[in-house]
Amino acid sequence: MSAEIRLDWRGSAIRIEINWVGSNDPAAPVMVFLHEGLGSVSMWKDFPATLCSRLNMRGLVYSRPGYGASSARDSDKHWGVDFMHQQAHEVLPALLQQLEIKNPWLFGHSDGGSIALLYAARFTDDAAGIILVAPHIMVEEVSLSSIEAARTAYLHQGLRDRLARYHQDVDAAFYGWNNIWLHPEFRNWNIEAELQQIRCPLIAIQGQEDEYGSMQQVYGIRDRLPATEVVAIPACGHSPHRDQPEKLITAVITFIAQHR
Repeated sequence: MSAEIRLDWRGSAIRIEINWVGSNDPAAPVMVFLHEGLGSVSMWKDFPATLCSRLNMRGLVYSRPGYGASSARDSDKHWGVDFMHQQAHEVLPALLQQLEIKNPWLFGHSDGGSIALLYAARFTDDAAGIILVAPHIMVEEVSLSSIEAARTAYLHQGLRDRLARYHQDVDAAFYGWNNIWLHPEFRNWNIEAELQQIRCPLIAIQGQEDEYGSMQQVYGIRDRLPATEVVAIPACGHSPHRDQPEKLITAVITFIAQHR
């Protein structure tokens, strides 16, 4: 059952939708789930609960400002190139502090993976480890082509109606993400240089048929952080937790067992 908390961000009180899953043991380690560019608490469905139950961990699932049932300031409906840095350096640490979560594991999908990387690069001693699924560290043409196709689907092919089930303000959620990714200034977005500050264990998982990014994203992480474990999942698109959940869960359980 989702709940909500109030969070102060840049002088404004915003509502953040959260959901606790997995173990009821307050001493169990915590995994924080960071959703994709159009995700929310409800769009994860039962994957976080399944994974955390298998790991005997507590899971915190939340919707970023403007997604799901979380609110955003009016000024945040027009995102800047640094929107993922804001989430990693301001919103996520404020949320963890308010909920008194220390040293969590971070599970980031797509934009959420990028946010996890940026958080771990800034707060170098504050993450137990990172699980990245289809992360972005740079902008690729394959990403832009699929994001342009998503706009067509939103306008003409029923995507808006499908997403409206998961977001209270579906237009703000969609256009905030879509407009900034397609903005000319965003083409030069790149976080590779920031990765070298990361100290915690890291696994980077990519579907081999991902329509939003190539294997170069995870290889680029390993180039900067040679200890990164890279896993390629065949017959899998941008969302391994939907396309190949058991293979993803197996990879995560093995990784955490090695570093827990």
